[in-house]
Amino acid sequence: MAYKLRLVQRFHAASRAEFLELEQRFAMLEREIFAFPKGRRYMPYSGREAMNTLIWECEFDSLDAAQQAVAFLEQDARHEELARLQLPYFQDSYTEIYKLLEES
Repeated sequence: MAYKLRLVQRFHAASRAEFLELEQRFAMLEREIFAFPKGRRYMPYSGREAMNTLIWECEFDSLDAAQQAVAFLEQDARHEELARLQLPYFQDSYTEIYKLLEES
C-alpha cells in the first residue's frame, strides 16, 4: 500500500525570496545526503491554498516508512537548523499523510 507524506508551509508573502532560498538548502540536503527522504516541492498555481504556500510531498511504500521519515526529519540536526532559520517566515504549517485507495 502506498502513502503520501505532505508538509504544507504557508509563509509571509513579503519574505518569499528568503523563504525559498532556505528551501533550496533543504533540497540540497535531500540531494547530497542519502538518508534524507526525496520529495518534490510544489507551489499553488490555482486552488484552495494561497500563493505563498509551499507543499513538499514524498511517497512511501508503507505507513511505517512515512512515519519514520517524519521522525528522521524531526531528529536530524541539519534539518532542524534549517527549520529554525525558516521558522520566522512561517504563518502556518502542518503535516498530512494520505493512503492510496487503489493501485494502478
